[in-house]
Formats: sequence, structure tokens, C-alpha cells
Amino acid sequence: MDTNETELANEAAKLKEIEQLLQDALSLDEVHVTQAGTHYKIVAIGECFDGMGRVKQQQTIYGPLMERITSGELHALTINAFTPTQWKREKIFNM
Repeated sequence: MDTNETELANEAAKLKEIEQLLQDALSLDEVHVTQAGTHYKIVAIGECFDGMGRVKQQQTIYGPLMERITSGELHALTINAFTPTQWKREKIFNM
């Protein structure tokens, strides 16, 4: 495995690790984490977001990630949180 392949494998493992961390902490239905350079995008789907405003949803996602954020490992996050019903509608209209 050359250096680029190793880096890609490490990044993929890191994304899966973040997904698992959020899944375990929040009991999400689905979670998707992608990366473009130093920017991470999180799409989280779960009943736990029902009735929450956007700020509270983001705070809920930040909670389990706070150690990684304060260490500088994660920064430049885009967070989209949905209930399962909202996610179905989002996929129909925006995918």
C-alpha cells in the first residue's frame, strides 16, 4: 500500500469512527460523515431530534464530538440533523 492509499484508508476509518461515536451516543437511525479537505459534513437522522430547534440539534451532535473539536482534530463542521420523517421529505425534494 503506498502513502496515498494509506492516507485514504486512515481517513475512511476516521469517518467510520465518527459515525460510530455518534451512533452509540445518540442512538441514531442513520448517520453519514463525509470529508472534503479539512471540512467535515455530518448528516444525522434520529427521533432524538424531534421537537428540537436547529441550534439544539447542532448542540446535540457537538456533544459527543467535543473532545475531538477541542483537540483540533475536527473543525469546520457542517451539521444537518433530521427526524426520520424530515429525512424522507429531504431525500424526495433535495436529492
